[in-house]
Amino acid sequence: MAAALKEGSKAPVFKGVDQNGNPISLADFKGKKVVLYFYPHDNTPTCTAQACNLRDNYGALIKAGFQVVGVSTDDVKSHKKFEQKFDLPFPLIADPELKIVNQYGVWGEKKFMGRTFDGTHRTTFLIDEAGKIKKIITKPVSKNHTEQILQAWEE
Repeated sequence: MAAALKEGSKAPVFKGVDQNGNPISLADFKGKKVVLYFYPHDNTPTCTAQACNLRDNYGALIKAGFQVVGVSTDDVKSHKKFEQKFDLPFPLIADPELKIVNQYGVWGEKKFMGRTFDGTHRTTFLIDEAGKIKKIITKPVSKNHTEQILQAWEE
């Protein structure tokens, strides 16, 4: 696992491919505010609630100047189905090689129903126009995530 990132540090520059097979990197968002959210898997209840909350409030996020980008270790095909099923208006980066999740230090041991396994820790990074991490939300509330983002940015 990468060294823990801190608020105020430079956001690691990532490169990946979105659900449409298009290359995407942090450099594409230079001069913009970015909501970079990491989630465990497409089409799971909590991840779907989170994505749909961001979709339903996408206009407010855009109005506040944010670009939204999701990342999970699912592949492009899975992301495309997820995007189409829930009409998601933002890019979803496929990271099956765990490059970006490791860069951001969100991959690690998890416990669920008595089982221990490695997976993605649901985490959101708010990155400012200069490419610095302004806020790290380590406990996103999936059904109220947009509100949490907007509040965190103002703090």
